[in-house]
Amino acid sequence: MNQEQVLAEFRQSGALLEGHFKLSSGRHSGHYLQCARVLMNPARAARLAEAVVAGIPAEVRAKVDVVVSPAMGGIIIGHEVGRALGLDALFLERPEGTFHLRRGFALAPGAKVLMVEDVVTTGLSSREAIAAVAREGGEVIAECAIIDRSCGSVDLGVPFYPLLAIDFPTYDENSIPEALAAVPVTKPGSRKE
Repeated sequence: MNQEQVLAEFRQSGALLEGHFKLSSGRHSGHYLQCARVLMNPARAARLAEAVVAGIPAEVRAKVDVVVSPAMGGIIIGHEVGRALGLDALFLERPEGTFHLRRGFALAPGAKVLMVEDVVTTGLSSREAIAAVAREGGEVIAECAIIDRSCGSVDLGVPFYPLLAIDFPTYDENSIPEALAAVPVTKPGSRKE
């Protein structure tokens, strides 16, 4: 999929939103990509996952033992990437604030993990999830995502393969442009903080 095809999937599903959004990262933006909405259609989710997997080098794909994704946003795309690779897909949760495996999920010691996210902005959730995999005995060898909102500037400490890198401007709390600040803010992400 090229950039326009990916954005067309978001537009067709009503998942490319405009307004004033406070992102999970704490930054503000005039655009929000609602991946839960774009992934609600199983055929669309499968198409996007297959496109994500196609962007990962074959030598990396060949080393992966298991797919792991952080809850909530990464669960659906992680599952679909697991399906595309023919691998199990686990997810991390953080009911008390720190990611860990639950529900009987476990990693084999030294398991080579592909981390899967829906959207990466600052990489905070990804880095926390990568650290959790290490605590659980696995090793994240790469990460993939549908969208890289950092447009290539994020450092996750592992190779990163997004389907689409996009540069929607984001702002910290003290530098929100006047026109954006005049729009009521919405907090659409899954993180409470």
